[in-house]
Amino acid sequence: MNNSVAPSGLLGDTAARDYSGKLKLFNAFAKPELCQSIAYLEPKPGMRVLDAGCGTGEVLDWLSATVQPEGMAIGIDLAAAHVAAARAVASRGTLLVQADLLMAPLAHASFDLIWSANVINHLRVPSVGVEALISLLRPGGSIALGQSSLLPDMYFAWDARLERVLNEAIRQYYRDRYQVNERELTAARANVGLLRRSGLRNLRARTIMIERMTPLRDEDKSYLVDVIFRHAWGPRLQPYMSSDDYDELSRLCDPLHPDFALNRPDFHFLQTFTLVVGER
Repeated sequence: MNNSVAPSGLLGDTAARDYSGKLKLFNAFAKPELCQSIAYLEPKPGMRVLDAGCGTGEVLDWLSATVQPEGMAIGIDLAAAHVAAARAVASRGTLLVQADLLMAPLAHASFDLIWSANVINHLRVPSVGVEALISLLRPGGSIALGQSSLLPDMYFAWDARLERVLNEAIRQYYRDRYQVNERELTAARANVGLLRRSGLRNLRARTIMIERMTPLRDEDKSYLVDVIFRHAWGPRLQPYMSSDDYDELSRLCDPLHPDFALNRPDFHFLQTFTLVVGER
């Protein structure tokens, strides 16, 4: 078990950090697209699969269902709170490990399939993370790196100028809080090059559009309001926007305001999820 409180990742991840609520909301929101991505990999019963950075365990459970009854699914995550949440939803035959994936206490060359979504680019040196995962993969096995688009790459159906101002405020916030610049953040869109440089074979990539429009499911509303409007944006962006722009954004994000974005008949949201797959 890794109980270090020193930041292990580019965005401040530690064993003690807990954003399990946000992870659960994203998994519920994007379940159709995540399950579609899992199906694209064609996992087979009897496989041994690893979810590297399993978070709260929903995807791990979906992976487990594809390899049972003879197979095994194992999840590893740095955060103790995330592993505890994953254990609460884990099905029979699923193993959870709390550890740093760079020092995973797992047997080398023991997995047929490794899934890692929205994880590898949290590392300070993503290539080192890929090398660590490859060492766990059996010859002929596959690694699938998934990445959803970051905040500045999401699209909403509102004024283009406000969207530009908002995205610049987000980038400035990241520069100030995490000391990462726009160039470093764009590395999240470079998983093809990352896997190609690792020497994996038969690379392929697939991008799925997470697209939502009115009327929205409850899972969509919860993710957009709680994760994006309140957590990712909210008061933290106020110092980076003019008072008029921030007031306009606040009206769009307020469920009690007549201008609330999710009640608009023209509401249209786009976010991508890209899966890059390579074979050892």
